[in-house]
Amino acid sequence: MAKESWVETSDSSQRLTISIGSVLLLIAAIPLLVLLWQLKSLLLLVMIAVVLACSIAPVVDWAEQYRVPRWLGVILVYLTLIGGLVLLGVLIGPTVFEQIERIIRRVPVSLRGLLNEADAWLTAFTDTRSLTTNELFTQLIDVQGLISWVIKSSQQLLVRSYGVTTGILGGVLSLVLSLFVSGYMVTDSRTLVKNLTRLLPSPWDEKILAQMPYMGQRIGGYLRGRILVSALLSVATSVGLSLLGLKDLAVGLGAIAGVTNLIPFLGPILGAVPALLVSIPQGGWTFLWVLLLYVIAQNLETYILDPLLVGSSVGVHPLYQLLAVLGGAQVLGIIGALIVPPWVAGSAVLLENLYLRPKLIMERQQRRNGGLPELAGFQTDS
Repeated sequence: MAKESWVETSDSSQRLTISIGSVLLLIAAIPLLVLLWQLKSLLLLVMIAVVLACSIAPVVDWAEQYRVPRWLGVILVYLTLIGGLVLLGVLIGPTVFEQIERIIRRVPVSLRGLLNEADAWLTAFTDTRSLTTNELFTQLIDVQGLISWVIKSSQQLLVRSYGVTTGILGGVLSLVLSLFVSGYMVTDSRTLVKNLTRLLPSPWDEKILAQMPYMGQRIGGYLRGRILVSALLSVATSVGLSLLGLKDLAVGLGAIAGVTNLIPFLGPILGAVPALLVSIPQGGWTFLWVLLLYVIAQNLETYILDPLLVGSSVGVHPLYQLLAVLGGAQVLGIIGALIVPPWVAGSAVLLENLYLRPKLIMERQQRRNGGLPELAGFQTDS
């Protein structure tokens, strides 16, 4: 009896100790979460830097094979990218900004023309109306209010994007810092990754270290693929709109389509809206042809360009990609919609290789052992 009482008392104290430890862990996690939230700008900077580092790492690795130091390879890559962007801005930048300004001026006129067309179309089917359709639309839909709401919503999204970096100046500074941090990450990537994984308990340090190259390939491949797909669609959209009679706005609309296509799923829709609105005054057939052009471009991206250029770099179900885009946009604005999906793609590597694949192998072993999972597992471990 005394022995049984001692066992029960020991069990009770053990349960009490575990319970107190859990409570202390929960209490300690609360200030840690608050600290992480206060450091959200720094975390965002690190997230951007990791994506940039994974994107340029293959080029630096290739240059290293020809005895080019990694630090020099990073500098050459960034100088090439910055020089290309500056050259592109000089060549088409003024045209793009001028046409985007014209697009913004034409959108209210196009919306008003759309309402007038709807009023004329409905007038052909009825003669007696106590209230004209135009007046009805005017009362139900305030065009100027709708435009103001769209502009205000866009501004709020931009404010949320820049808010995490403390304004536009902070956003530019964060981008510059991200370039420096990512360059340092690529230059000393091997030592940096090893030192980080040492903080993890064994054997997870070795497991995570083994998965780092695959995570880098996923993250970098996703961003490189999205940029290349967006660039191709931007050129194709500009050429197509020029052939359809919107030559004076084709470059600006193509630039809008290229930027918005960086955002999966929602980007093509956002890029098509301005083109459809400014095509309304050109007539119904032009509107339909423009709509068909964007539908073809969307299907080209979904079924050809994405599988060919992005390919297996995502490895995530489209629904989860969409949720990543929406969640990133909700928390971090446009920056989140661009940065969160590659991080989800990289994190999927850990889920696949450290959980799903071992789980599948264990289930196959269980089936081969005649449905005795516990016995088979104990025998394997021993």
